[in-house]
Amino acid sequence: MHIVYVLTRSDTRGGVQVHVRDLCRALMALGHRCTVLMGGRGIFLDELAECGIPYVVIPSLKRSISPFKDLEAVLKIRKVLKDLRPDLVSTHTSKAGVLGRLAARSLGIPVVFTAHGWAFTEGVPAASRWIYRLLERIVAPCARKIITVSEFDREIALKGKVGRSSQLIAIHNGMPDVSVEHHAKPELQPPRMVMLARFEPQKDHKTLFLALSKLRHMEWHMECVGDGPLLEETKKLAYRLGLEERISFPGFRGDIEAVLAQSQIYVLISHWEGLPRSILEAMRAGLPVVASRVGGVEEAVEDGVTGYVVDRRDVDALAQRLERLIADPRLRASMGRAGRARYETHFTFERMLKETLELYQQVLEEERRN
Repeated sequence: MHIVYVLTRSDTRGGVQVHVRDLCRALMALGHRCTVLMGGRGIFLDELAECGIPYVVIPSLKRSISPFKDLEAVLKIRKVLKDLRPDLVSTHTSKAGVLGRLAARSLGIPVVFTAHGWAFTEGVPAASRWIYRLLERIVAPCARKIITVSEFDREIALKGKVGRSSQLIAIHNGMPDVSVEHHAKPELQPPRMVMLARFEPQKDHKTLFLALSKLRHMEWHMECVGDGPLLEETKKLAYRLGLEERISFPGFRGDIEAVLAQSQIYVLISHWEGLPRSILEAMRAGLPVVASRVGGVEEAVEDGVTGYVVDRRDVDALAQRLERLIADPRLRASMGRAGRARYETHFTFERMLKETLELYQQVLEEERRN
């Protein structure tokens, strides 16, 4: 079959981009055709080219809302789809999800939408939640199936009347495995903590830094990997808290496996999430994880077993959990082993690929019957 993937951004290498890239590589290895449509010209295009994955740039497909640009993007996507004549369209992220579904539906091409965390989830500003929920309700009928990356997201879609129960299916994210040399040694002292996240409103570096400011008496180092519009503001916060010597900001890193292998604790503090791929990468490396109780995080992290889950903006609880892990190398090692075992059981790429491909084939079989 020929699948066209539609997503918004090529200027970053986030979870959505990696998800689409890995799916395309695996499907092409199985003999299927894949083409990626996306906006802008950024680093992700180089990755697609290196992997031999065909792509088409849609210049008007941008993350920000612009009625004229958005209409232009729908028409351009429609034209490309009409030329390519794929069997199936798979759309990703809110903006590309809306525009891609409208374009595919207008041509009668079956389309699947993957929600990598809803834009109307808890933690998103109330006004934005209301607008995005309404928009998703309107375009939901355009998709044959809607994939959510967690049961949490499936449930809030049903509660928000976004899609039908038979239309919504949860397929947990999965990650390709890494070699043993990229397994971490969480017991090493002093511990090095790492958070992989763009510096954007979704991530809560402030709560993390406030918690770390309570642990000055301990020996540790924090590495905040990523780029984004709030990077400089976040650096200033670290300086104001007197943590500039304890926290490093290496920027974007393409060697995430190596970064995690050199760490002892993984941290992801957020206002909202779907099912963060970085948590699965950390579990794959054998690291204990400390993360916010948002989205589907609790479906990956077993509190007290593979790490800790803390309420949003709870500085004291976060400080306590980090203190416990920093002080106890054996606890880090046992939680890391448990996390690695949970990855192997629930979050492999092979499991996700199998479930996704079966869903694609189900949609096409229903299309043939109709």
